[in-house]
Amino acid sequence: MPSDPASAESTVRGGAPRRAGWVLAALLLAAVVCNINTVVAGIAVPAIGERFDASQTALNLVALATGLGLSVSVLYLGALADRYGRKQMLLLGVAFTVVAGALSSLSWSVETLIAAQVLVGLAGGMAFPTTLSLITALWAEGPGRTGVIALWSSVSSMATIAGSILAGAVLVLASWPWVFLLSVPFAVVAFVLVLLFVPARVGESSDPVDHLGGVLSAAALGSLVLGVSLVFAPGGAVAGGALLILALVLLALFGWRQARARFPLFELRVARQRLFWLPALGGLIAVGTLGGSMFVGEQFMQSVMGYSPLQAGVAVVPAVLSLLLAAPLSARAVGRLGTRSTMLIGYAFLLIAMLGMLLWREHSPYALIGASFFVIGIGVTFVLTASRRALTSSTPVRRAGMASATSDLQSDLGGAVMQALLGAVLASGFAVAFGRRIAASPEAAGIGAEATRALQASYESAAQFASRYPQYSDEILAGARESLLDGSLVAFFVGTAVILAGAIAVRVGLPSHERERRSMMLR
Repeated sequence: MPSDPASAESTVRGGAPRRAGWVLAALLLAAVVCNINTVVAGIAVPAIGERFDASQTALNLVALATGLGLSVSVLYLGALADRYGRKQMLLLGVAFTVVAGALSSLSWSVETLIAAQVLVGLAGGMAFPTTLSLITALWAEGPGRTGVIALWSSVSSMATIAGSILAGAVLVLASWPWVFLLSVPFAVVAFVLVLLFVPARVGESSDPVDHLGGVLSAAALGSLVLGVSLVFAPGGAVAGGALLILALVLLALFGWRQARARFPLFELRVARQRLFWLPALGGLIAVGTLGGSMFVGEQFMQSVMGYSPLQAGVAVVPAVLSLLLAAPLSARAVGRLGTRSTMLIGYAFLLIAMLGMLLWREHSPYALIGASFFVIGIGVTFVLTASRRALTSSTPVRRAGMASATSDLQSDLGGAVMQALLGAVLASGFAVAFGRRIAASPEAAGIGAEATRALQASYESAAQFASRYPQYSDEILAGARESLLDGSLVAFFVGTAVILAGAIAVRVGLPSHERERRSMMLR
């Protein structure tokens, strides 16, 4: 019998835990805390760039640092939670979030802010994978669990969008450091609810943790994200390429270790199933599309279209509405159509959304902006509900942390990689486009190397430069807007190509609904 009151009163009965509403509220609120933290830096990027006169590459790192911290830690920390206690790990993560957020708000340079945001991500790595693993352990397989996972997916995605809106409101009323304290009130309430209502021990494993595998996974994923963020950035090809090569080597070593370890961190027997790794990859692309398009879109709306931070945050509200509307529909679609068809429906919506974003211009009506975000919310919900149901159904309960950590990798690694990719493409496209405009300018001969670097570094850097030369300010800002527009369109085009590749992989690789159903019955 469990030793604490929460465990004693919250054991699973009839397919769901006792006091299920309170348990679910605690887990959803903890997920909200983690997801808010992943986006607040992105909405504050223009203000941060202005404060530190940072390059576009540095601003990209600020925006993806939390996702980087999450993605490098979720596998290892998910395994530790499986072994030593999911509730304890969840409480540690929620508490550490408050500390890391405070450190972010006190940052005195762009480098310290990046480091603090990585710590925020590590705190999320303690908490976020644990929320889904607890859902998997506490709700029995069936429609009840599927519905809870759909709700969890939608609430997590909505929290990402709500974080942008709240951050925009804060930036209107106060300075950028305050956005990093947004999650603190939610974290306090989540801590209390988890402490009171979530069971202390629910099906945890007694197997030892593969610490070497955990270190290798963290190093490999960190190298991958940083490599993608640098390889396409101006002047980052060599460093980025070296990091990507290192990532491949470390991933190979990780696979070798997992194949030989007695108690692997990541069971390759489970992971090699098509109903595990393909839904994981498909979900990674989908949620990465949401994160990457929001990151590029927020800068586009503020710098090209002239939206305020609050207006840019509110602009994504249609995605919140579509996530709410699509959650029950996606849960029913999974039961009736299976994983493959449901994911393909989601990909169709994602493709429509990205094609809409390719039509964005400086004076585009908001109807086009809002419609793009509305459609992308539907697509992400359909893909993630199907993907996460497949992951949890393919994994034994004793390795629930592996399934939840893989699901979190979709959000964290997918968001980080796509944000790194689209951010790097944006930075490169901006630099190339502004370079062409400088070369075509009648005053090109009089523009020195230092001025050229400042103008090509980022929109914010160009704006700072323009403020020092008011006689050329209008021309510089117009060039910066046009260059950022060019870079954004290239980024959206790359995102469209990635979505098409993901849809093809899902269509070719996943089984039909009937074959999937037979496969599940044989388990």
